[in-house]
Parts: sequence; structure tokens; C-alpha cells
Amino acid sequence: MSSLHTDNNCLIHLVGAGPGDPELLTLKAARLLGQAEVVMVDDLVNPAVLELCPGARIIRVGKRGGCRSTPQAFINRLMLRYARQGKRLVRLKGGDPCIFGRAGEEAQWLAARGIASETVNGITAGLAGATRCGIPLTLRDTSRGVTLVTAHTRDDSELNWRALAQCGTTLVVYMGVARLQQIQQGLLDGGMPGSTPVAMIEQASLPQQRQHFCTLQQLCSQAIVFGLRSPAVLVIGEVVAASTLLVHDEPVASQSA
Repeated sequence: MSSLHTDNNCLIHLVGAGPGDPELLTLKAARLLGQAEVVMVDDLVNPAVLELCPGARIIRVGKRGGCRSTPQAFINRLMLRYARQGKRLVRLKGGDPCIFGRAGEEAQWLAARGIASETVNGITAGLAGATRCGIPLTLRDTSRGVTLVTAHTRDDSELNWRALAQCGTTLVVYMGVARLQQIQQGLLDGGMPGSTPVAMIEQASLPQQRQHFCTLQQLCSQAIVFGLRSPAVLVIGEVVAASTLLVHDEPVASQSA
């Protein structure tokens, strides 16, 4: 059974809660939350978003790298149980559910068992964090594309950093705080100039968002100075130098904003 259905004829919605700021939630997501009977929510969802579903049962099924996590198999079985009970269920994920959010895996698993689902997009943290820093992820004559990657892989294998270093697009790296040395060395070894601007962005879109600007060569040392902590994204590329938070008559170096 296909998982491509409208919200009028399915009970399970895989919904993106956006990067944190509740005002960046889509109207459709807000409506579905208001109608939900059960909400299964990930760790990185802002608790303020849950104010939109006061009548729903809230089940926390967080998955965080390096932390105690809810097994995916348990999440799948719970979704199936509520679907068979006829409950209106929202599976609420931080950011966009299809960008490192496992929505594709969950939709396929449900479809294989005859359960319809619909995915509702949300704004991903890499975009929201960059925008709040005044960084355009694409810019004419500077970057004609964006590559979103996660530094955290299921088998701990390394990405093809050489290919990424030479792709000519802005890189947005998710879940990279614990692998900064590998990211830095991989890109440098792959031929990316050490002078390439980098923005480290914590808590994207929230009032407590912090950002720090440096170069690729300075990444690891400046992360220590800055005290970089998860959740955070890295924006790597010449577009970072276009940030409206930077003093443009000075080179991009270890600047915080």
C-alpha cells in the first residue's frame, strides 16, 4: 500500500516540528496537532509546540546520539498499535522529518503492514540557523547549491570528505559536534582551503541560539574556545562570509555573535 495519502483518509502523520521556534511550525502541522489523540514526540522538539495539542496523550520517544534512546523497533510497534486502534496519531519530529528524521523508514515500515501515513514537512535546523545568522545558503556567483550531510552514521563509517570538499556547494553538517576533528581533517585532506569560512550554530532558531564564526583551519580550536555543544550544525562555505552578522571589512576569523 502506498504511503501517499491526504490527511483526510489516514490516521498517522509524520510531522516536522521545525527547528525550535514554534512560530516556524507550518499551519498544517499546527492543525494536525490540534486534532491529534496521541503525539509521539522526539527529544529535540520544543516543549512549547506541545501546547498546540492539549487534549492529546503525549508519549516521549526520544532518539539522541550518545544518549539513552528509545529503540526504533519499539516506536514502530507503538505506531502500529495506535493505528489499529483507530487513534489519530502524530509522530512529531524536530526539524524536517525527511532530513535525518527517519520518516522514510517509518513510512515504509507502516506501508508494508497496510497502514497509511502522510509526511508533513518542517523547516530544517540547518536552514533556520543559517538564516538567523544572515547567511544565505545559496548565493549567485558564490554557491549554486547546498549539500546536507550527517556526520553520524549507523556503522560509524566516514563520509567521502574528498568528494564533499570538491563539490562546490555550501555544506551543512548535522550531528557533527563529536566528530569535528574528522570533519576538519577530511575536508582539508580533500582539498578544501583552510581559509574556508565556517559558522558553528547552536540551538538554531531559539532565543538562546549561539553562533561562532571561524575558518576551517581553526574549526577544532575555536570550537573549544566557543564551547560548542549539541544540538548544533556547521555551515561551511564562502556564503558564510556574506553573513549580515559579520564585519565585512575584516576577514572571517574567530568571531562570535
